[in-house]
This record gives sequence, C-alpha cells and structure tokens, in this order.
Amino acid sequence: MTMQTWGLSDPGEVREQNQDAYAIVPFGHERTLMVVCDGMGGAKSGNIASSLAVEVFADEVRRCQKPGMTPEGAAVVLRGALDLANKAVYEQSQLSDDFKGMGTTLVAAFFIKNRAALINVGDSRAYHFCSEGVRQITTDHSMVELMVQRGELTREQAKNYPGKNVITRAVGTERNVDGDLYFDELKKDDCLLLCTDGLSNVMADQEMLFEVVHGVHKSDCCQRLLNIAKTRGAPDNVTVTLAAL
Repeated sequence: MTMQTWGLSDPGEVREQNQDAYAIVPFGHERTLMVVCDGMGGAKSGNIASSLAVEVFADEVRRCQKPGMTPEGAAVVLRGALDLANKAVYEQSQLSDDFKGMGTTLVAAFFIKNRAALINVGDSRAYHFCSEGVRQITTDHSMVELMVQRGELTREQAKNYPGKNVITRAVGTERNVDGDLYFDELKKDDCLLLCTDGLSNVMADQEMLFEVVHGVHKSDCCQRLLNIAKTRGAPDNVTVTLAAL
C-alpha cells in the first residue's frame, strides 16, 4: 500500500498575512513526515515563528530518520526535533522587541509504512478518518479544553466560548516545552489529517468526515475543506495536510 499526501495553506478571508506554515517531507517510499504550525505573536513575528519551527523540526527529523525505524524510534526523533524547534523559536524571540512573545503551535506525524508517531503542542489537531467515523487523535492545549475536562463547559459550549483561542502551551514561548506523543495506524482507505484551528473552528468533525471519506477524489480534499472554510468567512488562516492509504 502506497501512502499519498497533500497539503495547502491559505490566509483565509480576513487576515492579510498567513502565519501558518507546513511541510510534507518524504524519506524514500516508506517514511513521510507531515508537520503543521500556527504562529502567534503579532504581525511581525507569527509567520517567522511558524516557518522557523517547521524548518528546524523537519531538518532534524531528516537528519535522524533512517531505514528500519520503528514508530517508537520515530517518537524519540520527534521529541528531539521539537526540542530543537522550541530552542530556535525561543532564541529568535529574544533578539528584538518585534519578536517578543512569539510562538507557534506544532502538530506532526511521522509515517513508517502505515503506522505513525505523532507529537502535538497547542491547538492544531490531528484526526483519523475511516469508513466507521472520525477520531480526534490529539488533545488541545487550551484554556477551553481544560474547562471542558474540569466540567466547567460542555463540548457544545466550548465551540462558542470567547476565549477558545487561548492556548496553554506553545513552541518557543518558554525555554522548554513538552509535546504529547501519540501513535496511530492506518488501514486501507483510512486517512490522517493535520490542521490548524482555522479549519477546526469553522467545521464540525462530522462535516470533515463527509468530505474526507465520501468525497470523490482525495487529491482535491484539502481544497474542498478550504473552500468550505472560506464560504463560512474563514476568519483565521487555514492549513490542512492529508495522508491516505
């Protein structure tokens, strides 16, 4: 079974600047990296934080990956790459007042054949789609997610909560950061999707499921998801990557 991947990033309908960044990097025919970042810190630094994190993260995975790796070995590589990306963004943030407070979310999946190791910081997400349904793999590092877990908000209330974009963990805002690790396995016709909150804030999981699983062509799925986000005003940058078996 051959893995196919697609991705796109768009400023959306409101923002002039795109502060998202992503990369899809194949290593031979059995290993592929997807990484998505959503930068923050104002007009002068959000895009720098996200693009720097993607570049450093992908370069380190490229340097450390090798044939015969297991998903567990890939997870170790992802953690090391996150540490380096965090260091790079944090050090950049110390260089001038323009960069002060800059940071970025990061969600990444490293595929080895049909299995994947994933790492996440912030509220960009990874989803698994199959004919049986949709599963959000990652858990947001956000105030609203904490409130849901404490029972202070329901999932429905959380969707429209005023502070839903406040994240509790980001790459580059502190000297060190912890990423959450996950593992996933794709069967034939399954898909794994990474996206920024510019998509997940305007589309319900079931709506994404319909487009991913029941759309005619996987190759235009990312564009279809973006088009829906745009018809709903796309108030934020939209980035989505998709891997399918």
